[in-house]
Amino acid sequence: MRKPSTAELRRRLTSLHSWELPKQNGALAPAHVWTNRDMDPTPIEDQTWGAWLILAYWATDTINLSTWQTASAVLSVGLSWREAIPIMVVGNFCVAVPLVLNGAIGSKLHVPFSVIATSSFGYYLRYFCIVSRAILAMFWLGIQSANGAQCVTIMLRAWAPSYNNIPNSLPASAGITTQGMISYFLFWIIQMPLLLIHPTKLRPLFWLKLCAAPVAAIAMMGWCIHRAGGGGDIFALQATATGPQYAWLWLTCMSSITGSWSTLAVNIPDFTRYAKSPHGQYIQLPAMPIIYTACGVLGIVTTSASKVFTGDYLWNPLDILAIWLDYGAGGRCAAFFAAFAWYVAQVGTNITANSISAANDLTVLFPRWINIRRGCMIAAVIAGWVLVPWKILSSAETFLAFMGGYAVFLGPMAGIMVSDYWIVKKRHIDIPSLYNPDGRYRYLGGCNWRAVVAFLVPVAPLLPGLGLSISGAGAVHINDGVTNLYTFNWLFGFVTSVFLYTVLCYAFPAKETLLKDTIWNLDDLAITAHERDDDVGAEKGSDFGPHEKVEPSDSKPL
Repeated sequence: MRKPSTAELRRRLTSLHSWELPKQNGALAPAHVWTNRDMDPTPIEDQTWGAWLILAYWATDTINLSTWQTASAVLSVGLSWREAIPIMVVGNFCVAVPLVLNGAIGSKLHVPFSVIATSSFGYYLRYFCIVSRAILAMFWLGIQSANGAQCVTIMLRAWAPSYNNIPNSLPASAGITTQGMISYFLFWIIQMPLLLIHPTKLRPLFWLKLCAAPVAAIAMMGWCIHRAGGGGDIFALQATATGPQYAWLWLTCMSSITGSWSTLAVNIPDFTRYAKSPHGQYIQLPAMPIIYTACGVLGIVTTSASKVFTGDYLWNPLDILAIWLDYGAGGRCAAFFAAFAWYVAQVGTNITANSISAANDLTVLFPRWINIRRGCMIAAVIAGWVLVPWKILSSAETFLAFMGGYAVFLGPMAGIMVSDYWIVKKRHIDIPSLYNPDGRYRYLGGCNWRAVVAFLVPVAPLLPGLGLSISGAGAVHINDGVTNLYTFNWLFGFVTSVFLYTVLCYAFPAKETLLKDTIWNLDDLAITAHERDDDVGAEKGSDFGPHEKVEPSDSKPL
C-alpha cells in the first residue's frame, strides 16, 4: 500500500472532497449517477471463485461456535438427537434452495445484491432492503465479535495463567468485566486488518480455517470420548414432546436454523459475483447442509461425552478448553491452539457473513465516499463500539429475540428476488438500467408496487408471533393458529412471496422490464421486448408493445 505524503494527509484532514473515490470510467450508470469499482459489475480479472473456493467459503461460514451449539437449542425444548440431525439437514436444505437460486444471479450478472435488488423492488425501494440488511449485518458483526472474544481469553489464560486473576474495575452496569474488555479489544484490533482483505484475496483465509477449525473440533471430540470412555448417554435420550406439540416444536427448530441463514439467502450475490462460471455456485446446494450437519453432529457427540466427566452438558466448546487449562503445560498448549482455531473460525464467519455484506450495502448507499475496504472499516467501528455488543449479549434478551425473528422480513425479500429473476424476468436483465434511476426499473416513482404487496401480505400475519417472541406471553395474547404460523415464519414468507409476486407480475406486467435477452452494456443493440399473451395492466405511461423495440438502458422509458 502506498504511503500517503504529508501534503496528502493534510488535505485529507482539511477537505471532505479529498475523500471522494474516483468515479468509475466507462461505468454503466448515467453521467449524473456516481459509482465506483466495487459497486460496478465484477471485472473479469476478479472473477476468481471456482467451485472448490465456494465450497471452502461455506466451510468457513458454517464451522463456528454457533453451529456447534445448534443442537443444544433442539434438545432443550424436548426433542432428541434423532430429531436434531434431520432438523439440521432439512432446515439447511430449505434455505440452500434460495441461496442457489439467488446466487445464480450474482454468478451470471456479477453484480452485488444491493444492485440486483433494483430489478425486483425498484431503484428507490431497494434502499429499504439495503438499509435493513446493512443494519442487521453490523449488529451480527458486533455480536459475533463479542462471542469470539472468549477465544482470546482462553488463549491468554493458556499463555499466562495470571490473566485469569485480573481484578475487575468496571461496574456491573457495563455488562462486561475488565478482563472481558481487554479480550474484546484484542479480538477487535486483530480482526480489523483481516476485515480489510478484499473478497478476491480471501483464498488463504478460507483454506486456513478449513484446516484449523475441523482439526480442533475433531480433536476435542476425540479427547472427550477418550476421557469419558464412550459417547455418553445423550444418544439414549428420547423426545419428551408428543402429539401436535412434537410437530410444532420440530417446525420451530427447523425455522430457527433456516432463519440463521436467511440473510445470506438475500445477499449471496455479494459473493457469487466473483464466480468464474455461472455453474460453480451450484455446489452450495449439497455442501451447505452437509457441512452444517457434520459440525452439529460433532457438537452433539462431544457434549454428550462431556457430561460423563463434568456432570453437565457442555455445549460451548470453549468450556471444554477451559478444562484443558488445568492439565499443566501440555493442556494449556492444546487449549491455546484449539482456541486459536475457533478464533479463526469466528473471524472467518464475520468476514464472509457480516463484514463484506455490510460493506457492499454501504458502497451502494454512499458510492461517492465508500468502497468495500472503507465499508468494512466503518462497519467494524459501528458494530464493535457504537452498538456496544457486549451489553446487548448481557442484558438485551428482547432485542436478541427480535434479531432472531428478523427472518420474518428476509424470507419475503429472498422470495421476491427468486421469483423476479427466474419466473418473471426469465433470467434476462438490463444491467445498465440497474444503475439508472430513470431506467426501465423505475416502475412507479422508483418503487415496484407488486414487490410491496408480495412483501407485506406474508409479513403482516407473522408480526403478532414476532411480538410474542419478543415480549412474552404476559404482554402479548394471540391464538394458537397465529402462534403456530410463526413457527415456520421464514418458509411461510418465502413461499408466499414467490406465489404472490409471480401472480401479480403476470396479472399486471411491467412490460418495459420483460426482455428476450440480457443487456450487458450500453453498446448492445436494441432488442425485442418479451411477448406475453396477457400483456395488460402495465405501468401508466408505458407504451412498449409486445413487438416493439426497447432502446438500451441509457434512454429514459417512455
